[in-house]
Amino acid sequence: MVSDVTTTGVIREAQKTANSNSALSQDFDDFLNLLTTQLQNQDPLNPTDTDQLTDQITQFSQVEQQINTNQKLDNLLALQLGNQSAAALGYVGLDVSYVSADLHYDGENNSKITYALGDQAASAKINIFNEEGDLIFSDDAPKSTGQNEYVWTGETAQGPRAEKGTYTVSVDAFDIDGNVIDTTTVVRGKVRGIENQNGATFLLVGDRAVAISNVINASLPSQTTEAPASNEGDGEEGEGEVDA
Repeated sequence: MVSDVTTTGVIREAQKTANSNSALSQDFDDFLNLLTTQLQNQDPLNPTDTDQLTDQITQFSQVEQQINTNQKLDNLLALQLGNQSAAALGYVGLDVSYVSADLHYDGENNSKITYALGDQAASAKINIFNEEGDLIFSDDAPKSTGQNEYVWTGETAQGPRAEKGTYTVSVDAFDIDGNVIDTTTVVRGKVRGIENQNGATFLLVGDRAVAISNVINASLPSQTTEAPASNEGDGEEGEGEVDA
């Protein structure tokens, strides 16, 4: 079974390798002391069989080689984690689009929601729920096949702008026969940091950890808070955007 590569795991394995190396050195010193004593006290007419001594020295050498191999593997694992963290740090401070239904709303700026429809929809609604599962906003959404965009200004059904926090986005789309159309939702948010979980590096967006594999693109933070004139139809990505 292959174990996950984690920071804690790398440290633990490196310590085990160091302990093994220390124990081997002590055992080898004890072996040499016993060998020296044995050779000094052997019967000249019946000398000690050197074949057994040779086998023991060979075993020590093999164990030492295995420990050296473990040390090199420990170094490679530490380098791997370092490279992952260095790559993830490049996202900090950027706005990223990622596959998720969890939207971080900063309480001020508009939030762009992108979703894909497998077929032309006869009706489509976008629904936004708070962390308690209460529906706080619902509106008609674009119905075109393929990519669609909707910009949520933060308004709620109750009137006031939503507070800063994490919200769940749901797109309910139906074809002309009333069948549900599968949708894939992409949300957007600013990366505030990174963390490692079970060997994987995650981006921190709001209070959620986002897998880098779910990131579609990244761009410099948008400065505008104005909503577009319409939420109808497909949209284009902002300037300075790079695909992940």
